[in-house]
Amino acid sequence: MAVDLVQVIDEWTTRITALAWALFLLTWSIGWALRGAPIPFSKVKRAGANLIEDSIWAAFWLAIGATIFKFITYVASLVAGALG
Repeated sequence: MAVDLVQVIDEWTTRITALAWALFLLTWSIGWALRGAPIPFSKVKRAGANLIEDSIWAAFWLAIGATIFKFITYVASLVAGALG
């Protein structure tokens, strides 16, 4: 039972992390498209720059969070191994 829980935690962590990285890449791409667009509206270019900045911060926190969740999965597998 405990080993199944470890696998579920690992699977969900992997899926959510992959989805978050895909969202990061989408936001980063849209930001660069808006910032580099040949249009004379400075607000649109500034919005693109803001998206780029926000996506970079998101990538940083995503890397930190993924590391923490992988550590939790590792500890859970150790505990499950010791109990089973």
